[in-house]
Amino acid sequence: MGIMDKLKGMVRGHEDQARQASDAAERTINEKTGNKYTGQVDQAQQKIEGTLGMPDRPEQPPS
Repeated sequence: MGIMDKLKGMVRGHEDQARQASDAAERTINEKTGNKYTGQVDQAQQKIEGTLGMPDRPEQPPS
């Protein structure tokens, strides 16, 4: 069992909490980089969430 399988198991049933943690990480990274890499950070976040099997969400306007 690989690390991604373990993470998927941890996320299952806790998608809302995982999404909140993912959003918090995205905000922190964007703050630390002065919003210089928001596009790349957003793409990475979407890729990770997809890999973990988290359902897609509609596009949200930047906050």
